[in-house]
Amino acid sequence: MTNRLEPGQTAPDFTLTAHDGSTVSLADFRGKSKVIVYFYPKASTPGCTTQACDFRDSLDSLQAAGYQVLGISPDPVSALEKFTDNQGLTFPLLSDEDHAVAESYGAWGEKKNYGKVYEGLIRSTVVVGEDGTVELAQYNVKATGHVARLRDKLGA
Repeated sequence: MTNRLEPGQTAPDFTLTAHDGSTVSLADFRGKSKVIVYFYPKASTPGCTTQACDFRDSLDSLQAAGYQVLGISPDPVSALEKFTDNQGLTFPLLSDEDHAVAESYGAWGEKKNYGKVYEGLIRSTVVVGEDGTVELAQYNVKATGHVARLRDKLGA
């Protein structure tokens, strides 16, 4: 079983390549804003598109409440670039091809789908405070309605 993060723990630092080829580090936000780090299985699939578009559509209110959004998946940068362009996404999508960051966040592990057991990305959201500590960690979230439920919980 994967070790899941708990509120109060220090969020693991990371530096990943974004959809536009730039690099983004969690440390870039320390002392400046809170960060919603969400892990999704695969760009351009129905559930992941729904979730990404919900974050896009809620970005103004989340930012007004002091949150930045980072999406992380095991997709290559080229797939993230296409996904961003096709959906008009306005926040960074980061490539974690070796899933090392997902593992460090407890978002990679055993999954079951149609009775088949395999290793993969677990749809998860971790809210990191300005000080770098975990404020909220949610695992096995449903794509549909997740952003609205998260906004309610965060008051954003």
